[in-house]
Amino acid sequence: MEQQKLPNVTIAIVLAILSYLCCCIYGIPAIIMSGIGLYLVKKDEKTLMENPEGYSNQGQLRTAKILVIIGLVLGVLYLFWTIYQIQAMGGWEEAMRRSQEMMEQFGIEE
Repeated sequence: MEQQKLPNVTIAIVLAILSYLCCCIYGIPAIIMSGIGLYLVKKDEKTLMENPEGYSNQGQLRTAKILVIIGLVLGVLYLFWTIYQIQAMGGWEEAMRRSQEMMEQFGIEE
């Protein structure tokens, strides 16, 4: 019997890489993409457990799992950092006031 490839490994790796790129957008897109990637990895792990000899890319599955977990941790850390920075500025209203002042200073209109 010919070995197949697990169906979601490549998608999970792509989502993990995209989560690294998007973690600086308040961390939320990274958490969402990593969560989806983690779901896909878990689904493929169940598929692999049912038929371990039938699939050839178990190493890629482990790599995808590690990458997705790192992306999730980075997203959560960046989200906590963003919340901390907003609190350090004096709350959401103060942060919005300061950003409005900066926009006016640089001549950016809404």
